[in-house]
Amino acid sequence: MTMQTLSLAPWLVATPLIGAALLLLVGRRSDRWGHWLGVLASTATFVIGLVILLDMLGADAEQRVGVHTAANWIDVGPLTVDLGFQVDPLSMTFVMLITFVGSLIHLYSVAYMSHDRDRRRFFAYLNLFVAAMLLLVLADSYLLLFVGWEGVGLASFLLIGFWDHHLPNAVAGKKAFIMNRVGDMGLIAAMMLMLATFGGVDFGTVLGTAGAADQGTTTAIGLLLLLAACGKSAQLPLQAWLGDAMAGPTPVSALIHAATMVTAGVYLLVRSGPLLEAAPDAQLVIAIVGALTLLFGAIVGCAKDDIKKALAASTMSQIGYMMLAAGLGPVGYAFAIFHLLTHGFFKAGLFLGAGSVMHAMDDDVNMRRFGGLARLLPVTAITMGLGWLAILGVPPFSGFYSKDKIIEAAFVGEGWRPWVFGIVALVGAGITAYYMSRLFFMTFMGRRRWATELAGGAGGGAEGDSTPVRHPHESPWLMTLPMIVLAVGSVGLGFALNAGDRFVHFLEPVTGHAEHHDPVLPIWLIITLTLTLVVVGAALAFVQYAVRSVPTTAPAAPAVVRAARVDLHQDDVNEAVVMLPGKVLTRSMVFADRTAVDAGWLGLAGGVGRLGTWLRGLQSGYVRQYAAMTLGGLGVIVLVIWLVSTMATS
Repeated sequence: MTMQTLSLAPWLVATPLIGAALLLLVGRRSDRWGHWLGVLASTATFVIGLVILLDMLGADAEQRVGVHTAANWIDVGPLTVDLGFQVDPLSMTFVMLITFVGSLIHLYSVAYMSHDRDRRRFFAYLNLFVAAMLLLVLADSYLLLFVGWEGVGLASFLLIGFWDHHLPNAVAGKKAFIMNRVGDMGLIAAMMLMLATFGGVDFGTVLGTAGAADQGTTTAIGLLLLLAACGKSAQLPLQAWLGDAMAGPTPVSALIHAATMVTAGVYLLVRSGPLLEAAPDAQLVIAIVGALTLLFGAIVGCAKDDIKKALAASTMSQIGYMMLAAGLGPVGYAFAIFHLLTHGFFKAGLFLGAGSVMHAMDDDVNMRRFGGLARLLPVTAITMGLGWLAILGVPPFSGFYSKDKIIEAAFVGEGWRPWVFGIVALVGAGITAYYMSRLFFMTFMGRRRWATELAGGAGGGAEGDSTPVRHPHESPWLMTLPMIVLAVGSVGLGFALNAGDRFVHFLEPVTGHAEHHDPVLPIWLIITLTLTLVVVGAALAFVQYAVRSVPTTAPAAPAVVRAARVDLHQDDVNEAVVMLPGKVLTRSMVFADRTAVDAGWLGLAGGVGRLGTWLRGLQSGYVRQYAAMTLGGLGVIVLVIWLVSTMATS
């Protein structure tokens, strides 16, 4: 890459940041055009990224990694940190995903938020989100990455709680913010260990010398990085915030789940690959966390009637696949990013499609009150249908090429690991097919569970007065156009990137060349088993939710289904394990503070006060009293002198 191209890297962050600043500083005066400024800032950032990418593609593989140092940032004693931007295949993959999908979400939001009086502020926060995520992926040090990391946390808090006049929305924003701060402590502690071990926190120093460090230290750093990743990417045990984050406007959900926020944890681990390779125990824990989370999210998704929360559970599960791949080592790094990239397109399309359905159904999110919408919302149904087939992994859609690569990689290895991880990945694919087919069929197929007029009229529904009155209609072109573009990516992106393993080779300057190892099962058998489970899961959902009648209220269910409806009691677990003990601890500390610390200091102060009161009584103002006190004191002094003299002569 040329120096001129590298010098464009700071503008990738500065452009949306300037857009956010202008929209916030100009205020209400930009209400009529501020949303278009937000779209322009995001689109301009995509164009800058495209210029850099094209220059990178024209260079040889060894010349595709470069760092642009904008300024010296910190220079304190032995610690020197530059304001540097690392441009390489991994960072540019994220740049193009963030800016392209982010720009489509900006465009969609122009129509979706058209009636919101704070639309200008919403676009300012979207620009801020994009800027923070770009800083995160372009930073050349963990410390600068942490600035973007915190910026993403701030922007998510502002957007999840955007409609904070409604208390649950404000609580959801706070919940996401606090749970992410727990993960952030892992990143802070990891940087402290890096500084103590390697003498710096820049990628060159840490990753370049990780192999020479003590394995216990690298394992500790790897586990701390995993804690940070679990917070941002909603993995066990810090996953509880993701479902509640659906309280924000739907474009926010698309941005968080597809292009920003939850992808940050996967980026952190893949970027730290050389460090994790020096910590095999940490890698194993990463793979286990990913495997458990992909099952957790899939099980929860099976029981959700809220269309957005079902998609949120899906994201949790799909990020689990990526975390599993990251924990497999060099063989899985590229596949994790490959699936992250394709997932960004079909998940953004699914969320924007859900917003289109909500737009048609008066902001209702309960799929039990949908049904039969395919004819009335044809563009939404087709685009969501393509995203649905992509996430199922049906060939030749994108998910088939990316997710199946992870399943194949999970079957590589020795001992128990390939069998456990491989079977978990297979089962997850079958469950994914069930709950995503359930979502699609409940929304677009079967009998409509809404009416066009009150019960008793010509359009009344079979459910009588319990049937909501709706007048579904297709969304405007500003909403459907981004959905169509994302649907095209859902169809063809996987094939385009997989041909000749071009995407894997593109990432090799960062992830390294991974030697090919055959899985414990033949690849054709793994593909066959995966597709069989997908067909079975989709067929089961079709029978239950397209053929049979769907009740408008959730029926009584077994205990496991009831548990899945409340996220497998994750909030109850957090309350019992963390919140209640935390309350006991803080109340005990307050009691100790009041009874010991405060009582001690207040007692001392009270004693001094009482002494002062007694001494104040001696100050009467009468001369004769002072003379008597002086005479008495003189007598005491004479007596003491006499006693001392007597004892000395005896």
